[in-house]
Amino acid sequence: MMSSPLIGEFAPDFTCSAIRGDGEIIDSFNLRAHAEGKYTLLFFYPLDFTFVCPSELIALEKRMDSLREENTEVVTISGDSHFTHNAWRNTPIDSGGIGPVSFIMASDLEGTILDNYGLRASSNNSYYAAGTAMRGTFVIDKNFIVRHQSVNDEPIGRNVDEFIRVIEALKFFEEHGQVCPAGWNRGDPGMVSTPSGVADYLSTHSENL
Repeated sequence: MMSSPLIGEFAPDFTCSAIRGDGEIIDSFNLRAHAEGKYTLLFFYPLDFTFVCPSELIALEKRMDSLREENTEVVTISGDSHFTHNAWRNTPIDSGGIGPVSFIMASDLEGTILDNYGLRASSNNSYYAAGTAMRGTFVIDKNFIVRHQSVNDEPIGRNVDEFIRVIEALKFFEEHGQVCPAGWNRGDPGMVSTPSGVADYLSTHSENL
């Protein structure tokens, strides 16, 4: 069962084994130290060598330049060992692998991190294997506060472009102090969060919502 939302709270820190984007295996990867002064896209997925998961991680890799431009670190995590992560990285894409992705792949063999983020699948779940990571995503700001979280059911792959949009919206709010209305994309106007600000925005933009 999903725990209470973490929105507005400090992201649970963790230290675990992982494989770096350059292929180096490390025994003590620490999330907070790695993401110091940056935004973080924390991307949980069920298992290596499965079905929807490789499409998601390949989609992430294809958007790494955009994420780096947004000063964002990407950390993926599942209950697989870092050795299994390494094998998956070394398997060609046309053989079901993900290739040499350039982001951190963290390992949570004991499920402690999954528990802290409320993402360990229960035996009552219709699709996930019990104990595996659910398909959860967190956007964490530079102060290590969770600003977005979402969970997809196992058969439903995620849209990585939406998480980039969320990060852009967060940065817009931090810079301008204006909130981002429905469908906001970079370059669009924001909304002043007052009754008159809402009225002004809706008077000119409601037709496009």
